[in-house]
Amino acid sequence: MPAAVTDEQNRLDHEALLDAAEKLFYENGIQAVGMDQLRAASGLSLKRIYRFFAAKDDLVVAMLKRRDQRWRGSLATYVERVQDPRERVLSIFDWLAGWFAEPGFRGCAWINAHGEVGPGSAAVLAEVRAHKQAFHEQIEAWVRAAGSAATEPVYLLAEGAIVTAGINGDPAPARQAREAVAALLGRP
Repeated sequence: MPAAVTDEQNRLDHEALLDAAEKLFYENGIQAVGMDQLRAASGLSLKRIYRFFAAKDDLVVAMLKRRDQRWRGSLATYVERVQDPRERVLSIFDWLAGWFAEPGFRGCAWINAHGEVGPGSAAVLAEVRAHKQAFHEQIEAWVRAAGSAATEPVYLLAEGAIVTAGINGDPAPARQAREAVAALLGRP
């Protein structure tokens, strides 16, 4: 009889699967990645994968949730190092520029997921909407702290920069959006 799988092994296997899914889905697209590719990349058997996630959509949702925590956490850490509230808002776009310039940048994982499976998967659509709402709330807090009511334009400029950079493969939209937000906020 095989040894029982420990909680630690379950945690490690779960993380390995999410790592593999995030890499493959982001690089290739959700629909293009089959379960055999996930098996090979994670080193887990299909039986083990299905014990963690009964359906591919469940794996997509878990991957997006985990990515959301890291992505928004990284953004918050970067922005909140800046003392001046106006500069904090502008630093959102500095962080975006750095992300856009990373090797392998392929745009927004949530927009990509929505484009592929969101409309046909209530769970994926809900996760995409949850991420976008949480990102909006982050921006709203920083914009209000800067004494501005321009949350919607700042949010839309950030989202537009993300989509444009993903399509063009160029980090310039972050700088352009930053300039537009600086004009919206007025000069210090």
